[in-house]
Amino acid sequence: MRKRLTPRAPLPVIGPADDAQSLYHQMRPFLEWMRVRNYSEETVVHRETHLRGFIAWCDERGVSRPQEVTRPILERYQRHLFLYRKANGEALSGRSQHMRLVPVKLWFRWLVKQNRILSNPAADIDMPRVEKRLPKHILSAEEAERVLNVPDVSSALGIRDRAILETFYSTGIRRAELVNLYVHDVDADRGTVMIRQGKGSRDRLIPIGARALAWIRKYLDEVRPQLSLAEDEGVLFLAVTGDSIGTRSMGLMVSDYIKRSGVNKSGSCHLFRHTMATLMLENGADVRFVQVMLGHAQLTSTQVYTQVAIRALKEIHTATHPARLERREDREQIDEVKPMRLLHRVYGKSE
Repeated sequence: MRKRLTPRAPLPVIGPADDAQSLYHQMRPFLEWMRVRNYSEETVVHRETHLRGFIAWCDERGVSRPQEVTRPILERYQRHLFLYRKANGEALSGRSQHMRLVPVKLWFRWLVKQNRILSNPAADIDMPRVEKRLPKHILSAEEAERVLNVPDVSSALGIRDRAILETFYSTGIRRAELVNLYVHDVDADRGTVMIRQGKGSRDRLIPIGARALAWIRKYLDEVRPQLSLAEDEGVLFLAVTGDSIGTRSMGLMVSDYIKRSGVNKSGSCHLFRHTMATLMLENGADVRFVQVMLGHAQLTSTQVYTQVAIRALKEIHTATHPARLERREDREQIDEVKPMRLLHRVYGKSE
């Protein structure tokens, strides 16, 4: 994903600093190997974070080298993750535990392939099951409009923020994808947005609505010239510093607008992604088209939204459940809903 990277402050060494065979010093070439293999910097940082957590846990227990890590030690670490409690007292979800263990498994597999250790203690570790959870909140069309109307469009930043919210709502793109958009990625004539090197390093071309384009045009004409610096790299949405908006700042901004709207639902940028997918399915979009919009590699990822796009299912339930099947005319309601068409939209089956 295209991104102007600012140098990170070096993180402290964990364990013996002068031991080239330590867990920490064996982690560094693995991360460099990932960069050479063109893994995104976000993936590298994500795996480094979880590997540092594992190395710190090992260091507290006197384990300092990869050769000292055994399967029982990894099983103890897995149990540690299961028993760990966050600051709010909640346990880590199965997904969170899984995310922390995957980098460890990949790292030890790499160490074996590079002949740095003789055997892989993580090879047969049973991973925690990942829950199949539905999106926590979905906005209705009316609630989405309430959020969109919160920014003060009489101010320059209000116009920029309205354009950002409209883009999220219209396209359902990820936060990191939006902050990395460039001006030339938006094609107003064709009504499209080109997302380059999105998740999984995949490009995709998706449509964007006329209203979102109108707000982007207003922002480009009236606001962006005020924010851009002499060395303008063409990033679409700029911060007050003239630089691209950070993903964290973007998330906090959107979350604040949602809170101020009074919709009584929590979330941030991803809430618009959930909302767009759900409302499109409820309005008749084929799940495979929504898959392309969201950039999902697997259809099963998109089918999660079919579980919350419940309007058509509710209509079928109302028309067919014995407690409501009181009149013969109810058969007309079933025909109007077209159950087979619903199955076709949701699961990609033919009628």
